[in-house]
Amino acid sequence: MTPEQLKASILQYAIQGKLVEQRAEEGTGEELYQQIQAEKQRLIQEKKIKKEKPLAEISEDEIPFDIPENWKWCRLSSLTYNWGQKTPDKTFCYIDVGSINNISHTLNIENTVVEAKDASSRAKKIVQKGDVIFATIRPYLKNICIIDRNFPYEPIVSTAFAVMHCPKGLLNKYLYYYLLSPTFMRFANASDKSKGVAYPAIGEKDFFNGLIALPPLAEQKRIVAKIEELLPLVDRYAVAYEKLEQFNAKFPEDMKKSILQYAIQGKLVEQRIEEGTGEELYQQIQVYKKNLIKDGRLKKTRALEPISEAAIPFDFPQPWKVCYIDDIAFVTKLAGFEYTKYIADNLVADGIPLFKGKNVQNGKLVLSFESYIPKSISDELPRSQIAKKCLLTPYVGTIGNIAIFDGSFKAHLGSNVGKIELLNSDIQTFVLEEYVLWYLKSTYGYAELTKHKKATAQESISIDAIRNVIIAIPPLEEQYRIVAKIEELLPLCDRLRK
Repeated sequence: MTPEQLKASILQYAIQGKLVEQRAEEGTGEELYQQIQAEKQRLIQEKKIKKEKPLAEISEDEIPFDIPENWKWCRLSSLTYNWGQKTPDKTFCYIDVGSINNISHTLNIENTVVEAKDASSRAKKIVQKGDVIFATIRPYLKNICIIDRNFPYEPIVSTAFAVMHCPKGLLNKYLYYYLLSPTFMRFANASDKSKGVAYPAIGEKDFFNGLIALPPLAEQKRIVAKIEELLPLVDRYAVAYEKLEQFNAKFPEDMKKSILQYAIQGKLVEQRIEEGTGEELYQQIQVYKKNLIKDGRLKKTRALEPISEAAIPFDFPQPWKVCYIDDIAFVTKLAGFEYTKYIADNLVADGIPLFKGKNVQNGKLVLSFESYIPKSISDELPRSQIAKKCLLTPYVGTIGNIAIFDGSFKAHLGSNVGKIELLNSDIQTFVLEEYVLWYLKSTYGYAELTKHKKATAQESISIDAIRNVIIAIPPLEEQYRIVAKIEELLPLCDRLRK
């Protein structure tokens, strides 16, 4: 339950006579109603308020809920009165809709002082300290408050307000809380009473025909006291609720990060001696890599510095092998001279699609291409051709955004996107693309991938920076189990968001 729902429930219980007990010795709402009518008649005779038109009887269909036997249903106009209207003839303090804080339902601290000659045409209604005002324009905004202070000049309120003065038998705070209740809010915002589209409003006649449940005066006092005892607790609950909401919003992403971090530290699944070691895999990859270089299918890259103990952030499991991405993958991009010489003047409407940086978004591939080249040109550029499963990552713009291309069709690297093609042979897999993907998406992997980014107009990293990323390789079977466990757990994190 939200704090607003809890507050609404308290107010609803209060106006239904369920918040405090009823006491026979306190009299009845009917008796109090008659006293109020006698006072109003006296004020009418003294010409302090105007005589009202007879009110329609309250029908059973109008009554929204049952009330205690000693309460009485009344029309709002039968229990309240106002002081009429005037055209300001001297300096006054103007209260319009903007003068109310509709969260705390209080008047703004600063007075709006207006000269008579500058008065708005809506500045008409007379008001006194203790009166309750209710904005009938867009009533769902709950611009409601009690006039709780004196003013340096006569206060005048906008005609956007209904003004209610409470006679001795009706507490203004009870009326105020009643007007804020869900039942009265539904009434004030009902479509059959709403006028206008941009600024829906309830007419004053309809407003004052609204019903109010009248308890004995002593019970009104106990209701108000109980509400004001509970509302500070609701405020404290709201603070805790907000913290919980923030935690719940953050929790799925934090859990996802924790899962990936556990995975790359070897803590998500167990290690099994019979599965061999990452070192054995690494050596097989190096043999395969040398053969590719020897056959001219892979260009030899510059040797990297040995990985120092200080560069390794935590203890990986004993069977794992710590190495560089460059040791296990072919990392490349479309060179500038290749684009100028082979692609720029040879774009066609249909052919081999070009993957650009914008084709990798939020960890997914966007298979909507804006540029194509003829197949013959793609074959001239085997290094940046995408003909098998690999990882694609932008090196300009959204750095650290990675997705897997499944190799289901031939494509080509366009601008601002590089490929990480793992050195898996056609007959043997050494490292899973999915494992590398999740590794680079982990907190540590992402930090490694982005630590050398350049802060230019658009963030960028070099292909060499990708090659220099440190990665830890488990045995192949463990890679499979890690990927399976991640893909089992992450959807659960996504479900927590909903």
